Amino acid sequence: MKLHKEGKVIILVILWIWAVAIELVCHFAYSAASRWIWSILFAFFGLIVIFFFRIPKRDVTVDDGLVVAPSDGKVVKIQKAFVPEYFDRECTQISIFLNLFNVHITWFPIGGKVSFYRYHPGKYIFAFLPKSSEKNEHTTIVVKDGEDREVMFRQIAGIVARRIVCYVKEGETYGQATEAGFIKFGSRLDVFIPGEAEILVKKGDKVKGSVSAIARLK
Repeated sequence: MKLHKEGKVIILVILWIWAVAIELVCHFAYSAASRWIWSILFAFFGLIVIFFFRIPKRDVTVDDGLVVAPSDGKVVKIQKAFVPEYFDRECTQISIFLNLFNVHITWFPIGGKVSFYRYHPGKYIFAFLPKSSEKNEHTTIVVKDGEDREVMFRQIAGIVARRIVCYVKEGETYGQATEAGFIKFGSRLDVFIPGEAEILVKKGDKVKGSVSAIARLK
C-alpha cells in the first residue's frame, strides 16, 4: 500500500508514540491480559492513521463533458445556491462529506486553467453544517476548461480537520482527476456549477473521487 507524502511525518510520530506506549504498558500493566489488550488498542489506532493516508490505485474518469467527484464521500446536499465569491450568481451546489475512513486526497473535477484561487482561514465547526462552507477554514478554486465553462470547488476543514493542503497555483493548467491537494482528518468538498448542468447523483449517494461522475456540463 502506497502512503501519501502528507502523512509521512505524522506516521513516524504515531509509530514513536506507539512504541513508547507499548513500553509503558508492558512495564506498568498488572497482568498479561491487560498488556495484550492495551497493545492491540494502540496498534489498531496506529493502523487507522496509516490507512487514512493511503493512496488508492484507480482508473480515473477523463471526459470533457463531465464533472468528476473531487473527493471520496457521501453526497449530503444538492441545491441551488447564490455564490458571491467570484461568480456572484446562482449555481448548483453539490456537497460531499468525508468521514475518517475515506481517502482524503482532493482531485480536479474538470481539466483546465485555474482562473481563481483563494485560501480563507476560519473556524472549525462540524463540516456537515451549511455555514461551514463560509465560516470554516477553506480554499476556493475555479477551473475554466477549453470551452470557457467554469467549475468551482472548495476544500473545507471540519471539527477534526486542522489543516488543508492545496497544491493549486492560479494561472496554471491541470488535467481532470489529477491531484489538487489533501485535507487531514475529516472534512467536506463543495462543488459549484454555474449555468445549466445535468446532475448525475442524488443526496445520499456515495462517490469515489477521480472516478464518479457527479454532473454533465451543458
